[in-house]
Amino acid sequence: MTGRHAARPTASVVICVYTEDRWTDILAAVDSVRAQSRRALETLLVVDHNPALLDRLGKEYKETAGVRVLANAGPRGLSAGRNTGIAASVGEIIAFLDDDAVAERDWLRHFTNGYADPRVMAVGGRTEPIWASGRRPAWFPAEFDWVVGCTYEGLPRGMVRVRNVLGGNASFRRAAFDIAGGFATGIGRDGDKRPLGCEETELCIRLARARPDAVLLIDDRAVIHHRVPAGRERFAYFRTRTYAEGLSKALVARSVGADKGLESERAYTTRVLPAGVARGLRDFVLARPGGAGRAGAIVAGVATAAGGYVLGSWRARGSGAAFSVAEIGRDPQEAAEAPEAGAAA
Repeated sequence: MTGRHAARPTASVVICVYTEDRWTDILAAVDSVRAQSRRALETLLVVDHNPALLDRLGKEYKETAGVRVLANAGPRGLSAGRNTGIAASVGEIIAFLDDDAVAERDWLRHFTNGYADPRVMAVGGRTEPIWASGRRPAWFPAEFDWVVGCTYEGLPRGMVRVRNVLGGNASFRRAAFDIAGGFATGIGRDGDKRPLGCEETELCIRLARARPDAVLLIDDRAVIHHRVPAGRERFAYFRTRTYAEGLSKALVARSVGADKGLESERAYTTRVLPAGVARGLRDFVLARPGGAGRAGAIVAGVATAAGGYVLGSWRARGSGAAFSVAEIGRDPQEAAEAPEAGAAA
């Protein structure tokens, strides 16, 4: 091994899991990590409060070197699961892979190569969708691929500096967590409940504040392929997810301030989305399939996310400092039906 290769940091991979419904996907995710050209020091499967899955995975990987199965040591949810993995891991770099995704062979190599500069605190990658129907729904705009956890139209290409990486395909230097702490447990997902997010955004902003010279990168050669189930190809899920994103952004803005919390979103809504609407309308005029649907979905997505943000901001202000997803997480229909009931999780 040359000195150049020896200088590469060691890497642990954390995969957070929560349901046996994804059993085949989980095994595929682990297999993709074990097949990396740059070997991981270890793969940690963190099970989110599911004893049956914990036991089954423990038996599956009992004799497998380099794979550890452990229970989420914190409250239910993705953020606490990631924090459990961080605490238990030993690598200098900690990479995160979704449990329904597979990584390309050089994924981890591109991640670890990105840390040659000691100022680099995080490196993210590109996430491509695997549509359950076999192809992208004609109405589904690429500008909203973040709805299904994938890289969306408008993100810069190549290796570029960014405000935040995207959590399902990301890596962090261990020192980043020493500097900024872990993922906020009041922001991200909780199993199959409301599809909130943005916990990685909040963490990255916190990290940049604590370490102003920190560099966060996306290298789009670090590719994973993410399954999109049939239910997430429907407009009903699109609406739910965009609304939840507005709620999540309200939480982030409350935590780190609206200037930083919405910095990237302003450019996205003023440049990327209008261009997407224009393309959709052009395709409609040219009688290309889905043009009007894509333009309409962009407009609807913006409106729904904005509604979630406004309502989330109002509820966060009303709840004072100790706000949480549970306090602001109802959508307008739920609020109208049961205005005095407990918020949906």
